[in-house]
Amino acid sequence: MTETPLLSVRNLSLGVQRKGRATTVIVDDISFDVAEGERFGIVGESGSGKSLTLRAIANLLPAGVKVLSGTIAYRGQDLQTMPAKSRRRLAGQEIAMIFQEPMTALNPVMRVGEQIAESPRRNLGLSKSAAMDLAIDMMRKTGIPDPAHRARAYPHELSGGLRQRIMIAMALSCSPRLLLCDEPTTALDVTVQLQVLRLLEQLCEDTETALVFVTHDLGVVNQTCRELGVMYAGEIVERGRVKDVFADPRHPYTKGLLDSAPDFDQPDRELIAIAGFPPNLADRPDGCPFQPRCSFAVERCATSRPRLEPVLPVLPGREAACFETARIFQGATA
Repeated sequence: MTETPLLSVRNLSLGVQRKGRATTVIVDDISFDVAEGERFGIVGESGSGKSLTLRAIANLLPAGVKVLSGTIAYRGQDLQTMPAKSRRRLAGQEIAMIFQEPMTALNPVMRVGEQIAESPRRNLGLSKSAAMDLAIDMMRKTGIPDPAHRARAYPHELSGGLRQRIMIAMALSCSPRLLLCDEPTTALDVTVQLQVLRLLEQLCEDTETALVFVTHDLGVVNQTCRELGVMYAGEIVERGRVKDVFADPRHPYTKGLLDSAPDFDQPDRELIAIAGFPPNLADRPDGCPFQPRCSFAVERCATSRPRLEPVLPVLPGREAACFETARIFQGATA
């Protein structure tokens, strides 16, 4: 762990501002650090703000969504105050992103080899032939068979697994130090998904690239990441090492996610769904956003919002945003 994290997100809030209307806060005051070579996962239900957080880091927020407050620092530099040209150069060379659906992220009328070669030509100044050689080499490293031949294919001529590998090759073509993954295995079958996850893990270990992996799949984050942030209604409600959080969750929402997911070690275990629905972010409750769905809620949960704090009794590196953590989990191993 370096003194200055590779990526440091502090008190980041994202939202939509409309003239004459109240601001809708989508991501609310989140903070986390990612060290060199670290693999950090962000997990939560659809609509919890995971992907928007990733897009804010990559400077790819959709139209209408803005950074309301907070900082995003890369190697100690605030990306928000960085000149646009410098940030674009940084995004091309040191920060890369793998998108969720390769068929919409890839250019359908451009050969995949040319798409991989485009970034090295633009950002590394390579010639057309040198960039294509690099593209073919990256295809080989990502496990694409007969890469010289496949480089001439169009996206629709490749399977979903190969298209996703093309996306990985594009992201890694300039040897980035930070790789942002927006649910890159969602559209893949289980076998291909496992291959892609192992590939990402191996590449990160070989190059010490840091990884921020967004997913709603607990199994995927368990296989891929070492550190974890659990998001609910735009807030991080629990944070810690993946193995510790999964073995001993300290927020009712995290516990609910784990109780509702299949466990192959306990195939007969009853799955318990989380009752209710996430709150409308345009009309946030005054108290804990999970309170209407929480069976452990007390009176103050409806009026006061808990913030992310160290878990008591103190567990190394563990934080949770819950007033009743000590009472709820008093029988758990501290």
